[in-house]
Amino acid sequence: MTAVRDALDSALVALTAAGVDTPRLDAELLLADALGVDRARLYLDRDLAVRGPAVRRFQELVRRRAMGREPVAYLLGRKGFRGIELAVDQRVLVPRPETELLVEVAAAEVRPGARLVDVGTGSGAVALALADERSDLDITGSDVSADALEVARANGERLGANVRWLQADGLPDGEWDAVVANLPYVETGAAPAPEIARHEPPGALFAGEDGLDVIRRVVDQAAAARVPWIALEHGADQGPAVRMLLSLAGWPSVRTERDLAGRDRVSIGC
Repeated sequence: MTAVRDALDSALVALTAAGVDTPRLDAELLLADALGVDRARLYLDRDLAVRGPAVRRFQELVRRRAMGREPVAYLLGRKGFRGIELAVDQRVLVPRPETELLVEVAAAEVRPGARLVDVGTGSGAVALALADERSDLDITGSDVSADALEVARANGERLGANVRWLQADGLPDGEWDAVVANLPYVETGAAPAPEIARHEPPGALFAGEDGLDVIRRVVDQAAAARVPWIALEHGADQGPAVRMLLSLAGWPSVRTERDLAGRDRVSIGC
């Protein structure tokens, strides 16, 4: 039997030595999972201890996080995103907090009853969060990856969400009032963190020399389809380039919203 504090301290040492960015948070999440409790109980329940199978489970999770740098979301098989919980695995990107800005913008601006498509839906995070917050919208999630759509569809069924799923390379055929997209935008040859480089699907990350190949194609497709409103997530240094793409494609009003860290994150054309 091991005290919770001792187990956390031991994991903290291992995760810090491995260069993990958030060692204490990760240790708490992994221990809570091994014990089958929420994080708060680690500190509120003085009688809680780590014993039996939970010891082995926790040690294995810490080993995989430290040595293999597996993302916590993959280790736990789930990730919270804007009030919903999504099942995730290595077929899809781990949903990021900054992507919640894409949902926030769409939820605030897309007109009631609009036909909206989430291009490159991955786990379904954006489409499902919008379905949760804007039940009036007619929402479709699309992805080129059949594996990703399998994850998204399962998440939708578990959440009871009214979202259709389509396999398509870029913007699906149809009449769309709004497009949201968190597409690949990492420059080919870039070196992401080990968690990303070793475990997340490269097809959902890399997009040419400037990282804009997929965004450029979807902008062209949306312009050709005369989509009146579009919002695109992108890298922190890509705002000017994406705004230029949107302006040249014909959207009369173009702007970029910043994430909570103050970085350019979502560009909108309308």
